[in-house]
Amino acid sequence: MGNVAFQDKKRGGRLTDLQIKKFPAKDKRYEVADKGGLFVRVMPSEVKSWIFRYTHDNKRRRMNLGRFPGVNLAMARQLHAEAMQELQRGIDPGKKAKEEKAKRKVAPTFQDLFEEFWEIELSKKTSGKERRRLIEKDALKPWGKKKVAEIRRRDAVLLIDKIRKRAPVLANRVQGVLVRMFNFAAERGILEFSPLNGLRKTREEPRSRVLNDEEIRLLWKALDLENKDIDAYRPTKLALKFILLTGQRPGEVTGMTWAELKEESFWNIPAGRIKNSIAQRVPICPMAADVIDQARPYSGNSPYVFRSPNDTEKPLTRHTLSKAINRHCEEMGFTKRFTPHDLRRTLRTRLAEIGISDVVAERVLGHKLQGMLAVYNRHSYDMEKRQALSAWEQRLRNILGIVKPDDNIVSIGDFR
Repeated sequence: MGNVAFQDKKRGGRLTDLQIKKFPAKDKRYEVADKGGLFVRVMPSEVKSWIFRYTHDNKRRRMNLGRFPGVNLAMARQLHAEAMQELQRGIDPGKKAKEEKAKRKVAPTFQDLFEEFWEIELSKKTSGKERRRLIEKDALKPWGKKKVAEIRRRDAVLLIDKIRKRAPVLANRVQGVLVRMFNFAAERGILEFSPLNGLRKTREEPRSRVLNDEEIRLLWKALDLENKDIDAYRPTKLALKFILLTGQRPGEVTGMTWAELKEESFWNIPAGRIKNSIAQRVPICPMAADVIDQARPYSGNSPYVFRSPNDTEKPLTRHTLSKAINRHCEEMGFTKRFTPHDLRRTLRTRLAEIGISDVVAERVLGHKLQGMLAVYNRHSYDMEKRQALSAWEQRLRNILGIVKPDDNIVSIGDFR
């Protein structure tokens, strides 16, 4: 076989890591015995590896236990002991190891699972793109090439802890996607069971940020297209204005298409783009209509009202709005940060302040009615929503000083 085997007589065949490290390379490969069929093989290339020679079913066999020093002497002896135990149970350890290696080779990686999850489930959800972005940003780089079956609960805990240090709420969002993704893997037979079952999220404090009058004035001034001091992409400015004017979700606003505005004075958002999968009709009042008109020149031939600066076939993203706010928050004069979604909360709070009933205000935001109201009340509330948003625009004008408060008295009796 071209091998030369020998033992260290002085140590009774028992090797040390230092000895192995000093074994010289020769013109031909050779093997040095430890005990019980365990050998160190030394190649002319100086590569050293562990070989287990054994007999199974009256046939001589050999099994590779890994390379030195990655697999040191203690590790090699442990692997050798485990292989010996399998032999005693009538199992061929070398054959078993090859079969397991072949299974691992064809086993899905995290990247494979992610693409299958996207194609079958995530791409069909309204929030699918945002959830995909979360995984791509925080999980795909460290886990992409890992076999799904090799990812343990502890791996997920450490990953989520790392995210939580910089963004506690985001960590819960990533965790939610991962838990569902591993449940999906179990449902599809990729795993026997999900290692993330029962993984609890950190308790979140509900956000309560609402812009006051002075902050609304600062924001509106900053979002003026003629304000060169705030150098933000103009459609981004307009989209933020539109959220404050209509109270719709940031993702719904950034994804608005011209086709959704075909009906005069209404914006019809299809169910497929709504978080709760219920189509929403949003009345377009004068200030909102003005924002849409200002967006037209920047949209060009794009199907989107607020188009991406890099691709006419894509809209702005919620992430773009958040980045713009974070980048310019101090420049705008804010001492406390806010998010695009806080503008939606601001509108909802202000509707309550001006006397709009909770039912109408909830319908303005596109929320489902609760309890028996959801079952029996099928009223569209189109007129009431228009009145509510019109009243909000009038209040906003007052805050901004566009008209005098005395000239803008509105009766709210019909809104209750």
